[in-house]
Amino acid sequence: MRDEIKIRSKNNKCPYSGKIGIVELISGASQVNHGTPLKDCWGGWFVTGQHGNQLHRGNLFGKAAYERQKELSNYLGNLRELKQLFNLSPYPRATSDIAALMLLKHQGHMHNFITRMHYETKLMLSTYGHLRYLKHKIDAFLRYMLFIDEAPLKHAIHSSSSCEKAFRNMGPEDSHERSLRDFSLETRLFESPCNYLIYSESFQSMPEKLKPKIYNKLWKILTGENNQPEFSKLSIASRKTIHSILKETLPELPEYW
Repeated sequence: MRDEIKIRSKNNKCPYSGKIGIVELISGASQVNHGTPLKDCWGGWFVTGQHGNQLHRGNLFGKAAYERQKELSNYLGNLRELKQLFNLSPYPRATSDIAALMLLKHQGHMHNFITRMHYETKLMLSTYGHLRYLKHKIDAFLRYMLFIDEAPLKHAIHSSSSCEKAFRNMGPEDSHERSLRDFSLETRLFESPCNYLIYSESFQSMPEKLKPKIYNKLWKILTGENNQPEFSKLSIASRKTIHSILKETLPELPEYW
């Protein structure tokens, strides 16, 4: 899965997508992930859902639409459905849910990160025969996995209940009915900020010499044994909850968990 593209023009003004949603790549591009504020997301995309006074680039096609947004705050924002923009009859839904799009921009980058860790591990083992030089990359991986650099929401997000329910039902949950898939959407995406892809086949198939290092470092962060300043944003309450959920729902964790 490829990351969405974030566009910045040379003069730092908001660029625009053409009438068919094609962004101006000549202006420059960079990756988009959960660290990207909403105001820089979804150029050329359709977006529905309530997001208060926060701006995003969705539903704006052509320079005139971006100019209109400057005059009329949240022009084409906070839409409940897309019927005013095009004929919906060929499509199964009238929405393009904002929470689902937030998941997409987070998950796409996480899949890329997992793939990169596979590659880096094989490269290190073939070159040096050990993984000692991967320390900083493992730290960066865990920073993303624990949403350390997540851009905070300025207003609550209200998505469709069907999107939230379908995602939540993918589980798993612990004995207190808590899951890493529980949305917050108040100031952040999830109640318990730890990536749910830890259960995925791609994560579980990471090299056997790498995975124990990730689990050990993650355990130290969640139990407070690791006090690196870069992980201090994760509250004690969140650490305890994440640790408890994982301990009950991820059978392959080491004994010391």
